Amino acid sequence: MPLTRKPIPSPNYSSRGGATVRLIVLHTAEGATTIESLGSYFAASSTQASSHVGIDDTNNTVGEYVQRSGKAWTQSNANPVCVSAELCAFAKWTSTDWSKHQTMLDNTAKWIAEEAKYFGLPITKLTAQQAQGSGKGVCQHSDLGAWGGGHWDCGGSFPINDVIASAKTYAGGGQPQEDDLGYPDWYFQWRAWYYNTDRSSPRPASAPADIPDWAWEAGDKDLSFATNHGMSAGERSWIDWYENGKQGPRPNVPQTIPDLWWNDQAWAAKR
Repeated sequence: MPLTRKPIPSPNYSSRGGATVRLIVLHTAEGATTIESLGSYFAASSTQASSHVGIDDTNNTVGEYVQRSGKAWTQSNANPVCVSAELCAFAKWTSTDWSKHQTMLDNTAKWIAEEAKYFGLPITKLTAQQAQGSGKGVCQHSDLGAWGGGHWDCGGSFPINDVIASAKTYAGGGQPQEDDLGYPDWYFQWRAWYYNTDRSSPRPASAPADIPDWAWEAGDKDLSFATNHGMSAGERSWIDWYENGKQGPRPNVPQTIPDLWWNDQAWAAKR
């Protein structure tokens, strides 16, 4: 079901000047706790700020302040290439705080899916370098650095990976998206966590509670292949990072990937 977009127009917008949208950007409002109160704030011309939408805990609903074609005023010099959402939340929130706002997070995932479809963008979490370069996808305000005004929202505890995983599910019509070889995205996240870490970090939320037999078999085969072929820990980490859509920091491996690694990656992916 598409989101209901409640119009609360803001006068604080301008032309994109021909720029093409390439970034879906998430912010925290740092004050307003409802889409209506945020809309009232943006409705004043003296505010000199706006966002395309606001998101709170109202089921399947967002507030719409600036239409997609307009340039909202919320991330400084980055405004022309961004479509933005203000979550009625605070960057200081802990993981526990965020967990109390599942409807808000769900609305955010749906909004990302709808914007990605409208603008033809991938639902991919960008690094700060990618966001400030020429990358296309999803990022937080903090990823824009000084170019975007130097803010730190949505904060270190914001569950960006979970939100993006949910957005991919909505983009796939309610079913988890699969890679070209038939594996769902959660498999690569779970495999990297289970086989390449000590599992002290949180278990990927996108993975099902009961891992299916095919995933265990695929994971064991990949591990056996890596062991038998003498892969280094660095190569195994790089393959997992690469197959997981290059999410998170790039492993500390050579900038120029050896040809053998690419061969190993292709074989592992087919498993």
